[in-house]
Amino acid sequence: MLPHAEEVLRAYLAQELFGPRPAAGTFDVFPTEGGTAAMTYLFSSLAANGLLVPGDRIAIAVPVFSPYLEIPVLPDYGLEPVLLRMDETADWRLPDSELEKLRDPAVKVFCLVNPSNPPSSQQPREVLDALARLVTEERRDLIIITDDVYGTFADNFVSVFAACPRNTLCVYSFSKYFGATGWRLGTVALHRNNVVDALLRDLPAAVKRRLDSRYSSLTADAGHLAFIDRLVADSRTVALNHTAGLSGPQQLQMVLFALHGLTDRLHRYQDAAKDLIRGRYGTLYRSMGVAAELGPDDVGYYSLIDLEKLGERLHGTAFRDWLASRPDLGLHFLLRLAAETGVVLLPGSGFDAGAPSVRVSLANLTDHEYRSIGAATQRLVEEYYAMFSGGDPTGPLPAAGKQP
Repeated sequence: MLPHAEEVLRAYLAQELFGPRPAAGTFDVFPTEGGTAAMTYLFSSLAANGLLVPGDRIAIAVPVFSPYLEIPVLPDYGLEPVLLRMDETADWRLPDSELEKLRDPAVKVFCLVNPSNPPSSQQPREVLDALARLVTEERRDLIIITDDVYGTFADNFVSVFAACPRNTLCVYSFSKYFGATGWRLGTVALHRNNVVDALLRDLPAAVKRRLDSRYSSLTADAGHLAFIDRLVADSRTVALNHTAGLSGPQQLQMVLFALHGLTDRLHRYQDAAKDLIRGRYGTLYRSMGVAAELGPDDVGYYSLIDLEKLGERLHGTAFRDWLASRPDLGLHFLLRLAAETGVVLLPGSGFDAGAPSVRVSLANLTDHEYRSIGAATQRLVEEYYAMFSGGDPTGPLPAAGKQP
C-alpha cells in the first residue's frame, strides 16, 4: 500500500475497530479487491505456506456468511469444519460452551464475522474477554480471522483484532459502510508482532526449503519474509508480485473515505447510517404485524426472519409447531415471495441458521419496498395459518397467486 495512504488507513481502522482499547503496537494494512478478495487471499496463502493442510480443523462461528462454510471444504484445502453455534436466545452471542471447542489443538484457525451475517449482532465484551483469555493462556498458536465489515454500523464496537491483537487477521471493507460495493475496496490488517510469523519460523525444515524456492524471486532470505508480504505476493501467484494490490485511484478512494470518517468528529455520517438501516428494520417488522426487537448488541444491517418464530408471535405455539413440521416451507416461501413481489431473498439455511428463515438486507431498498416485503410476508404466513386451522394441514402448500 502507498505509505501515506497506509498511515491514514491505520488511524481509521484503529478509530472504528478498537473502541477504547489502545493499539497493541503497529499493524500493517494490505488493500484488496473487497472483503471477498481478502478471504480468498488469506485461505490461499495460509495453505501455500503450510499453515493449513488437508485434514486440519477450522472453527467457524455460525450462522455465518456462506463462503466461510464453503471455502474450507473445497478440494484445494480439504479442511474439517468445527461449528461454534451462536446462541439465538442470548442475542446471538457465542456461549462459553462453544468457545471450549477452540481448546482442541487440531483446530488451527477460527473464523467469525462480527457483527454477524445474517443475525447482525456484535459479540459483547464478555465474549471477547473470554476468547482473549483462552488464546493467552492455552491457544497462543491459534490463528483468528475476523471479518468486521459491519462493525461501523454497531454501537461501541470493539473488534477481536483489538481483543486478541497477536492472533488476529482482520478483514475490513469500505463497501457496506460507504455504499461503494462496485469499487471493491477491502483490507487485511495484521499486527507486526503476530502468531502467523511465529508459526512460519517453527515450520519443519523441508517446508521451509519449499517456501525458499516459492519466494526466491522476491528475496534470497525467504525465512525472514513476513506473512503480510507473502500474502501480497501470493495474491498475484508470486511471479506478479510487482502488480499486487489495488490501483492508485482505488487506494485514494479508500483514503478519502477514511479521512471523512476521521474528520467527522460528531459522527454525523455514522449516526445517519445507523438511523437509516434501523428505521428500515422497524418498517419491515411493523409491516409484518409485529414489533421490531433490537437489543443493545444488534446492528440491524440484516434481519434473519425466522418463520417459525414469526408464526408463533402472530398465532401461537401450536401454529409454530405445525410450521416446524413442514420442511418444504422455507423454499416455498422464497419462491412465492419472488413470484408475487419480485423480491429475491436468501434462505437462512445457506448461512447454517437452522430453522426455516430468510435473510433481508436493510441496506439497499426503500422504505416502501420494505413495507411491501413485510406485508407480503404477513400475507403468506396468514395463508399458512388458514391451511393449518381450517384446511388440510398435511396437504400441499398454496400455489402462487397472480404475478404483478
